[in-house]
Amino acid sequence: MARRRLSSDEEALWDALIRSVRPLRPGARAAVTTSAAPDLPALPMTGKLTKSPPPAVVAPPPRSPAAMLDNGWEKRIRGGTISPDMSIDLHGHTLAAAHAQLNQAIAQGLSRDARVLLVVTGKPPKSATAGAASRRGAIRGEIGHWLETSPYADRIASVRIAHPRHGGDGALYLILRRKK
Repeated sequence: MARRRLSSDEEALWDALIRSVRPLRPGARAAVTTSAAPDLPALPMTGKLTKSPPPAVVAPPPRSPAAMLDNGWEKRIRGGTISPDMSIDLHGHTLAAAHAQLNQAIAQGLSRDARVLLVVTGKPPKSATAGAASRRGAIRGEIGHWLETSPYADRIASVRIAHPRHGGDGALYLILRRKK
């Protein structure tokens, strides 16, 4: 069969469909765009017009952490006057244990209506070659991915490097969203 390009209506339906699909494994995200849509085989015309299906209801995209917060938050973070509601130290844990403890701490913080969670990861390696030779900084290297794929990702308003008073480069502030 000869292949054809999608019409603009078909492209809109295809886009709505792919936005409504959720991965079985949340960590395995793949960016799919209309240009990646497969060419469909030509359909025979029967002369009958059928009613097109109603447009799919599209769920809003998941919220992601903001790069900047409002001025009040920014001043408190820069000035070191922010006061974490909870803290967790992931030093000395294996990657699996640190990941599990991070998710547990976020869940606990959300259940307590905490706004600021201090996560101590340890300082990153001093050079790129040091990171390759040892696993120093492994937790710090993985934490961004863990937070993106966390079941609580939409409840994290921002992730910021901590003030030196709270650990500087070796710690992060997780600013949690308020309940709706």
